[in-house]
Amino acid sequence: MPRTSLPAQVSLTLLAMSNRKLYKISFLSAGRIYELYARKVASSELWGFTEISEVEFEVGAGVVVDPTEERLRDEFGATKRLHLPMQSILRIEEVERRGVARIRDAASGEAAVTPFPIPSKGR
Repeated sequence: MPRTSLPAQVSLTLLAMSNRKLYKISFLSAGRIYELYARKVASSELWGFTEISEVEFEVGAGVVVDPTEERLRDEFGATKRLHLPMQSILRIEEVERRGVARIRDAASGEAAVTPFPIPSKGR
């Protein structure tokens, strides 16, 4: 079977997408540690803040597998730019690929989203 090549414009777009940097941002807010993935991190025009933009979420078509991801998408999905105080940022990492976005309790490190309720045993 002959090998077909992609049109030049599609090839360049795929190459550009693969070369775009991806950052994992961990920050503290209201006693919880948020972990988000974004394409752009910069010093904000607002003094003392860091600007996060192009926040990425898992694109799923169907059943919600991770309620934390859904909660983060509800909270930050329509956000164009997020300005975080520098004191709240714990870590910014440049990563190869996207992981799971999370919300954790700052004191225990455990997941902050309540799991699906399990009925208690009858007496």
